[in-house]
Amino acid sequence: MRLSICLALALLLPALCIAAPSSASAQEARQVMERVGTLTAKDAIDEKGLVTIGGIEQWVSVRGRHRSNPILLVLHGGPGFTLSPVSYWYMRDWEEYFTVVQWDQRGAGKTYAANDPASVRPTMSVKRMVDDAEELILHLRRTYGKDRVVLLAHSFGTILGVELAQRRHDLLYAYVGTGQFIDSRRSERMGFEATLAAARAAGDAEAVAELTAIAPFPDPVNPARNLQNLGKERKWLAKYGGYYRAGGVGHNGEIASLSPDFTADELKTRDEAQWFSLQAMWGELGTVSFSERTTFRTPVIILQGRHDLGTSSTLVAEWFPRVKAPVKKLVWFEDSAHMVHEEEPGKLLVTLVEQVLPLTRRK
Repeated sequence: MRLSICLALALLLPALCIAAPSSASAQEARQVMERVGTLTAKDAIDEKGLVTIGGIEQWVSVRGRHRSNPILLVLHGGPGFTLSPVSYWYMRDWEEYFTVVQWDQRGAGKTYAANDPASVRPTMSVKRMVDDAEELILHLRRTYGKDRVVLLAHSFGTILGVELAQRRHDLLYAYVGTGQFIDSRRSERMGFEATLAAARAAGDAEAVAELTAIAPFPDPVNPARNLQNLGKERKWLAKYGGYYRAGGVGHNGEIASLSPDFTADELKTRDEAQWFSLQAMWGELGTVSFSERTTFRTPVIILQGRHDLGTSSTLVAEWFPRVKAPVKKLVWFEDSAHMVHEEEPGKLLVTLVEQVLPLTRRK
């Protein structure tokens, strides 16, 4: 039951229950990570804390080796699935080329912990969170003297990212999407069907029985069933390579447990925040589609795992040729599913440096 609940904690990601480190060696490992991550350049930026955005306190981290580097704002997935606890591991090298901003969105992580959930719940909507992202960029402009930022969005974050890129192209050097969301209902249906087919091909009677029992998924008549059955569907989608090409849920949880910036209690709160966010936003997210949203006035770079079933790569391949943008590029990550930044971090870094960084120098 615990596994099923945890697997339901994220709309577009497998749940990652965080095992609280309890040993002295784990504490020592966190201290080592903190020392290794120290930025020593005289013009480095390493600032983190709560910023008032959208009328509430929201947690923001800003890190980069040189203040002159362009800002890259990360929009995490979920909803509520923060990347800040694993950024020290997967995104540390980005800080050599960009000033990387991690933001725990409304209802997520440390932002959730800093506010009264009952007061925040009525404000949990895509529009409000896009407003938050816009306000955060304006804050970053004022604070660090930058006209524009690179917007890098993952999974659920790509919903916010596309909306913001089309609303305020003047604030962006580029929109970069990974685990790109296109159409909720079609993606969910295609992921379910592919998972069921894989389970049948493997002769996995348990998976076939659980999946057929929750069909149709998603349910167009009774949407409440989708949230109820999400844990079961996500469990098998993860097993059959829809999130990580190798299958399963990877090592995100263990890596987060050694984060120098998060305690075990804060990681437990992140789990709670994910469930809060999912319950608050599931109804709206199940109806969102960008199938006809193809016109951008900012460069569009899509970095997509070839085997992604969480946000269907098939739909990305259908959508991208119709995209109109000043610059556009689709880069396939052949050894990845949904978690490109974990599965091919080297290729991702090289792609950011070769394909995205030059866009910050265009006039």
